[in-house]
Amino acid sequence: MSDEAFDILRKVTSATVTTILLRKGIRHSWMKGPKPLVASGQRVVGPAFTLRFVPAREDVATPESWGNPISTRAAIEEMPEGAVAVADAMGVSGAGIFGDILCTRMKKRHVAALVTDGAVRDRAGVLKSALPVWCASIAAPASVNALTFVGWQQPIGCGGCAIFPGDVIVADDDGAVVIPRAMVEFVAREGAEHELYESWVLGEIENDAELPGLYPPNDDAKARYAAWRKSRS
Repeated sequence: MSDEAFDILRKVTSATVTTILLRKGIRHSWMKGPKPLVASGQRVVGPAFTLRFVPAREDVATPESWGNPISTRAAIEEMPEGAVAVADAMGVSGAGIFGDILCTRMKKRHVAALVTDGAVRDRAGVLKSALPVWCASIAAPASVNALTFVGWQQPIGCGGCAIFPGDVIVADDDGAVVIPRAMVEFVAREGAEHELYESWVLGEIENDAELPGLYPPNDDAKARYAAWRKSRS
């Protein structure tokens, strides 16, 4: 994955990414549940660093487990700069898997964002940490009330999507999408062209053009778009 592809994807909306992936037969790319903790207009792009939770079992899901070698604390210290932490919390909304202290540490390690189909806690502190967060809910109880953390950098499911370590996450105000690693360059290239075409379509609509034939384009629209595109070069 090239730096250029990442730079392009920072200008491509999550909605466009889903459209490009749909053309390649990928229908499950948008994670159901994760929404921006604060809608800020920002877009985050980075490789997925996966975290996996299973249902709580009373003998292992304890406050003492937070100090174990396999813990969210240990996982955070393995997160590389620029990664997007993606946590499979099975859609559990009644226990916060990350709070202000963990999010602050992630921000200090230059982690790009946290995405989860579960909940976070300590909302005010998480906001203060300035770590971009996409989550399904807010909950005061700690994670061990409902979940057991079992590992990181494994294939997971988050919001109905399969996420593999190293897949690329694009997250903005519309939510979070996953791009299979092998498709990143294609999605970046096609996504940039799609955004450019849509900008032309919007201009046509503002000039009172009718939609049929524009989106999707017929031959006439393709020719006019090609002429417009050439005039910009």
